[in-house]
Amino acid sequence: MARIAGVNIPTGKRVVIALQYIHGIGAKKAEEICAKVSIPAERRVNELTDAEVLQIRETIDRDYVVEGDLRREVSMNIKRMMDLGVYRGLRHRRNLPVRGQRTHTNARTRKGKAKPIAGKKK
Repeated sequence: MARIAGVNIPTGKRVVIALQYIHGIGAKKAEEICAKVSIPAERRVNELTDAEVLQIRETIDRDYVVEGDLRREVSMNIKRMMDLGVYRGLRHRRNLPVRGQRTHTNARTRKGKAKPIAGKKK
């Protein structure tokens, strides 16, 4: 099992798919990495040499923000918005949808289980 950016990537899958198990790398970035390291798209992880794995690891460390650093950066951005008191920060603080979705109905993922209100029935 290859370990890249602190994540064990699955060995039986194609490299482009396996790289997407790393937080911060999607389909587009995985293809870019494979192109930089010049690995064909149909190559599987268990077919990679140690040198190729090392090249992939170095490319990711040098050019991309992934895993812990990315999570830290995102949480710091959210914390900054909350401290500034901007609208998005207030929505984060109240655990409500941030991106303009309706909350009269739905939004259950963010708000949690519906709480019954006494005397609401008509």
